[in-house]
Amino acid sequence: MHAIDTTEFPHPGALPLEAIDAATGHLRDVLAHALEHGPAQAALVVHDARTPLSRALFEAYRRNLPDALFIDFDTATPEAVLAAFRAMAPHDLVVLVQSTNFRLDGFRIRVELFKLGLKVIEHVHLSRMPGAQSEHYIEALAYDRAYFRGVGHALKARIDAAPHARVLGGGDTLYFTSPLEPAKLNIGDYSGMHNVGGQFPIGEVFTEARELEAVHGRVQVHVFGDTAYRSNRPDVPVTLVIERGRVVATENATPAFQQVLDNIAADEGEVWVRELGFGMNRAFTRERRVDDIGTYERMCGIHLSLGAKHGVYQKPGFKRKDARYHIDVFAVTDAVYLGKERVYADGAWICAIDAPAQVTGIQPPL
Repeated sequence: MHAIDTTEFPHPGALPLEAIDAATGHLRDVLAHALEHGPAQAALVVHDARTPLSRALFEAYRRNLPDALFIDFDTATPEAVLAAFRAMAPHDLVVLVQSTNFRLDGFRIRVELFKLGLKVIEHVHLSRMPGAQSEHYIEALAYDRAYFRGVGHALKARIDAAPHARVLGGGDTLYFTSPLEPAKLNIGDYSGMHNVGGQFPIGEVFTEARELEAVHGRVQVHVFGDTAYRSNRPDVPVTLVIERGRVVATENATPAFQQVLDNIAADEGEVWVRELGFGMNRAFTRERRVDDIGTYERMCGIHLSLGAKHGVYQKPGFKRKDARYHIDVFAVTDAVYLGKERVYADGAWICAIDAPAQVTGIQPPL
């Protein structure tokens, strides 16, 4: 462990003070309203100082958690970090601020912290989001409780009840002609959940077709996760042709996208479409992006996963040991229908928890 450097920001390579102030305010809300962290619980922040964004988040947490223990991962021994984790009591808070992804041999950090009954906030791969992307990331930390919980629960209610779904974009339609799996929420509401916290920023509701072969049609992809786990945006969206839940053809595929498909096909035999993700974070749009694909996954719109891997929903015939890929791709989205109700228009979700279900807009036939 080391003495905390109390030098005030900014310094060479620092983000603007306005961004650090914004991070401070957003994380104050996350701590109070999402994690429900109070003075009765201890807090531990494990961080590094490798990037302007990690240093900015360190400063924001230092302001919000003045009594916390701060450990610089790069100057502490693994034994010291593990000892600090194990000294925490259930319901205490651990924050991980990582320019890359912290590794401790044989210790899967977030999983093991949850096993200890600890609340966890994880910031990961910050080095992939330099410059203006760092400020987009900070904006995405804003926790609008009414929006995330109201719209999130409204989407779940409609997903769980929908007999079918459609995603329309760029003149193409992707059909889900079966009911959907019970939706899972990542909206900062951990009531009734065993684990509290996870990777931030948040903002997602996700599901998949109960019958994977009921997915068919065409969808245009404006961003995909490439082999370096970065957001890759082709000049022209790639069109996927999907039959019986599998990608059977493409149009305008770039070499990088084709490499993703080839890798999946080589190891899994075919390219399944599984997750149907409803991203809710309004800081990320089709035009406002960050390079880290795991962060951009919260983008306000629809994303899908390619590959057989999905640990949440178990399907007959899919063995964990054989399912290797879960590649996020982001759909050009003009409208989303759950049953007959339109829930997405003009780049935003238009349902609310107390709004009656209604038919909105043109109804293309199933």
